[in-house]
Amino acid sequence: MKEFPLKQLLQLTCLNKRILIMSKNNLDLLTYFFATGGGIGKLPVAPGTWASMVALPIAGILHLLGGPWLLSISIVIIFLIGIWSSNKYASLIEQKDPGSVVIDEFCGQWLAILPIAMDWRYYFIAFVIFRIADILKPWPCKNAERIPGGMGIMLDDICAGIYAGVFTLMIATWLGTEQTLPSLFTFLE
Repeated sequence: MKEFPLKQLLQLTCLNKRILIMSKNNLDLLTYFFATGGGIGKLPVAPGTWASMVALPIAGILHLLGGPWLLSISIVIIFLIGIWSSNKYASLIEQKDPGSVVIDEFCGQWLAILPIAMDWRYYFIAFVIFRIADILKPWPCKNAERIPGGMGIMLDDICAGIYAGVFTLMIATWLGTEQTLPSLFTFLE
């Protein structure tokens, strides 16, 4: 195994007024990177909101590069990576659903954007509705959160993303812009 300097080997994390020293091998660094969204989850204020904001331009770029297919495939890949990394990270820091895990926000926000990905004007609406759904956790999101491990961490945001995507698409349709929103339906044809 590759040797790391002491700074990289140890990370001090305050949890419930105690200090946990985590050994950082390659797998732990990868787990930390994915679970915390590259460290966004360690921001002191509203890490989930920040992660959702960072997810917006990434979703737009993914859609520009590969259309709804690339965005859809990315959602599935991040979901699978998220189950693994959030489960491992939560067990490393001994918390059920750590607030610093934000990979679920990326997945949920991308899902919220998927139906309107071709029209960037609705990204802000999708963002706001997703954050509301993620915070309020309407049925069945709250039930999904009770599933143990990484699956539960990820599924409540998937549920919130579905709510946000449906409501954003309804708003876009109500405003009469459905002709600019073929992204969800073009790959189904």
